[in-house]
Amino acid sequence: MGWLALIWRLPRTGFILGRAGILAEMAKSGLFPDWVARLFFFINFAIASTQSRRNRGEALCTALQQLGPGFVKFGQALATRADLIGPEMAKALTNLQDNMPAFPAKYAHKIIETNTGKSLDALFMSFDDVPVAAASIAQVHKAVMPDGRAVAVKILRPHIHRDMRKDVHFFRSLARLAETIAPAMRRLRLVKAVDQFAQISEMELDLRFEAAAAGRMAQQLAEDEKIRIPYIDLELSHHDMLVIEWIDGVRIDDVDALVSAGHNIDQITEIAATSFFNQVFRDGYFHGDMHPGNIFVTDDGTLVPIDFGIMGHLEFRDRLFLARLLKALLDRDYDKVASLHADAGMLPPSIDIALFSQHLRALADPVLGKALGEISLGMVLGQILLISSRFQIEVQPQFNLLQKTMIMAEGVARSLNPKADMWHLAEPLATSWLASEAGIARQAELVTHDILSVLRKLPDIIDRLADEQTTQPDRKSAGWMKFTAGLGLGIVAGCAGAIALLATLI
Repeated sequence: MGWLALIWRLPRTGFILGRAGILAEMAKSGLFPDWVARLFFFINFAIASTQSRRNRGEALCTALQQLGPGFVKFGQALATRADLIGPEMAKALTNLQDNMPAFPAKYAHKIIETNTGKSLDALFMSFDDVPVAAASIAQVHKAVMPDGRAVAVKILRPHIHRDMRKDVHFFRSLARLAETIAPAMRRLRLVKAVDQFAQISEMELDLRFEAAAAGRMAQQLAEDEKIRIPYIDLELSHHDMLVIEWIDGVRIDDVDALVSAGHNIDQITEIAATSFFNQVFRDGYFHGDMHPGNIFVTDDGTLVPIDFGIMGHLEFRDRLFLARLLKALLDRDYDKVASLHADAGMLPPSIDIALFSQHLRALADPVLGKALGEISLGMVLGQILLISSRFQIEVQPQFNLLQKTMIMAEGVARSLNPKADMWHLAEPLATSWLASEAGIARQAELVTHDILSVLRKLPDIIDRLADEQTTQPDRKSAGWMKFTAGLGLGIVAGCAGAIALLATLI
């Protein structure tokens, strides 16, 4: 069924995306065989629109909106894959507007009454039929509760589950086709990326998950100053609707309105940068859709993020790697960046670390050499992803969403203050976090994990080494090798156990 859907939808989809100029970007990626790349360039020359030649990113955003809600969401996910479409195009996609035509109010009424089992009049003192926002999977109406509280009522689009399911099947078939005609793309784990997209979409299509995400974030930010999460009415929220506090405030990118209201722009920038850092590194749980329309500033200068449909999660080991990576980038220590990739097992053993470091310097120096306020670490990470195919770097799916979120956060900071340098604002936080969290106990935990990982692989390594000793194997020497390696295995296991015990006692 997936292949039939692919054959049916591919021509129209290919034509619309071809008009947007995306085929030329894919051809330049170096991931496709020469004949495919040449075909893409030819098609791009034949059908690419004038708009795509002027502004390819804007043309792609328009094309995705034309293809429908699933493609809009996929475009937002594609903004995390600079290794596929390049840093510039990825940055353009972070601006993809999630604006769609509104569905009639009568459907909104029906969904609300079906979910709650009550009439609209019994639930709300007033309900505005004209939505304040209409996005790809839901739209939002303003309402007033019987006790006078203003709320936003988010309602899923009719048939959105069916439509998204069809689109996911199409994307998965397309990913398999790409991996078939271009085996080099298997390293990018496209099918896994689609599965990740499907999982995120499935959670977005059950608004109870968004309510839970908001609750978790409210809990972890409870002690932070000048930032808060809106309350959720859990009794009224269901699969297809979410009732959340209405926020009266100014969009964080409306600098003129913020200044007119008497807000301190530098202070707001610092609050935003600190909160982003705390979410990513301290908590390992962050808002994954941090565009300016999702952050408001209230009268007292408090930042209030909304829309918790897309959230990111990082394990401690990933946060530690990332903190060290960002610090090394800010120090422009490319040898350290290269060794971090090698130590994390992202580089094959055959790769020359010095050569990788040199490539990093060539790509990152032009970006990091700019004035402080113009530095984009999100773009630098995109550049690192861009050279991943040459060095066969294993793509780390957990960093995809973060890279997109970093670019968004940088955009927010820069819209507030063109000279803003959110990373140097956060550098003292990084130093403090590394000192406090990357202590002996946590390091012992990581070392134990690495040793146990090696232990699982050692039996295969021992057998392979013994088999490769000579073309005419000496059974005694092979047996002796297995014995000594096994003894080493026991010693390493003992060390691992001691370290694990130490980690539990510290």
